[in-house]
Amino acid sequence: MKRLIILFSMIGLLSVMQTVRAQDKVLPDSVSVVDSIDDADSMAIDMMTMGEAGADLDEEGGFHKQLKTKFIDGNAGFMSLVALALVLGLAFCIERIIYLTLSEIKAHKLMEDIEGRLKADDVEGAKTLCRNTRGPVASVCYQGLLHIHQPMDAIERSIANYGGLQAANLEKGCSWIKLFIAMAPSLGFLGTVIGMVMAFDQIQQAGDIGPTIVAQGMKVALITTIFGIVVALILQLFYSYILSKIERLTSQMEESAITLLDMITDYKINRKS
Repeated sequence: MKRLIILFSMIGLLSVMQTVRAQDKVLPDSVSVVDSIDDADSMAIDMMTMGEAGADLDEEGGFHKQLKTKFIDGNAGFMSLVALALVLGLAFCIERIIYLTLSEIKAHKLMEDIEGRLKADDVEGAKTLCRNTRGPVASVCYQGLLHIHQPMDAIERSIANYGGLQAANLEKGCSWIKLFIAMAPSLGFLGTVIGMVMAFDQIQQAGDIGPTIVAQGMKVALITTIFGIVVALILQLFYSYILSKIERLTSQMEESAITLLDMITDYKINRKS
């Protein structure tokens, strides 16, 4: 946060310095005009020149314009591949986040409702409650209630198998996110190698080693590497958040499954008595 504040402060300071320089350039012209025309005309001319200076500053400034310039400088071909990895990776991340968010429920409240229906000997009502509730926790509970009249070993095995399927559904698409996390810096390093090859080709053609000749290839090499690493970091943050949500849901499923088995055991004991 402090770095962002320092960065914005530096940008603002540079903008002020450019404005002052533009005003200093305009000042001699305005003084010469004051000597030849009246005060009203001189003020109008000063406003026009200030507006032109401000327009020039607007054209030069802008983070998105600088980003676009760097994107083009880094060889549009390789930078497009890095940008494509970012877009596709974010698409998978957003899809997983939406799916996992919709899968989250109040598991304790669901288990209390199921327990109330089992105590009232309303197994069908408990099944209907689980069937109408979204998320893997409700699905696992519904699978256990379907086999409630079977032995406890069969119920436990059914819940464990179905819980594994639900856990696999939670992790669906995460392999693609990991692929783009690994691909983005790899594409950046590939651009680095290509940039170095371009630099050596230019040196060979010119027959001389100069900073101007080497600068273009080195720029491509460094910019592609920077963008590739930045893309990987962004996707890694989203991936870590997704893993935390998957772990939370998996923990809820395991806890709910244990609670459900205890409820079914008590239900069977009460029916025998």
